[in-house]
Amino acid sequence: MQSTIKYQEHELLALVRQRTREGFNYLYENYSGAIYSVILTIVSDPEQASDTLQEVFVKIWKQIETYDEQKGRLYTWMVQIARNSSIDVVRSKKYQAHQQNREITESVYKVGDNDFNPDNIGIRKAVHQLKKEHKELVDLSYFQGYTQEEMSEMLKIPLGTVKTRMRSAMMQLRKIFKQ
Repeated sequence: MQSTIKYQEHELLALVRQRTREGFNYLYENYSGAIYSVILTIVSDPEQASDTLQEVFVKIWKQIETYDEQKGRLYTWMVQIARNSSIDVVRSKKYQAHQQNREITESVYKVGDNDFNPDNIGIRKAVHQLKKEHKELVDLSYFQGYTQEEMSEMLKIPLGTVKTRMRSAMMQLRKIFKQ
């Protein structure tokens, strides 16, 4: 049930930091679909993605005091928590064992129904405006879930170069989105 009340980000943040049920309900109702879609792009199992979504919102609730509005938007911070949690799940031995024991009738490539599509909000379009080496790193990192160390090994380039290129790519993306 969608709330008819609309909060500005700073108002919502104040409610959540005060630990109000109203604030958390609004946060969950308005962001869980998009956050679930981010999780589902990394954790392909819908049941595990749902469990991860719940864990992500618990982390958000517990760590809301660590959010710094000077460093970025609330949604971006929540997506980063979801992304990191999803990568942790995929790397866990329990998840890997479950994936190996899946029935053949389950589709390994099925992503599921989701409302969030990076193409619909222009993220992929913005990424395609980057230089080739930046585009490749952003794709591997944000759309495929690789760490900087893994990208360094995979692309056979120094870790420092990966970090520098990722930083340059993020600065370019900020400029693109501010236009």
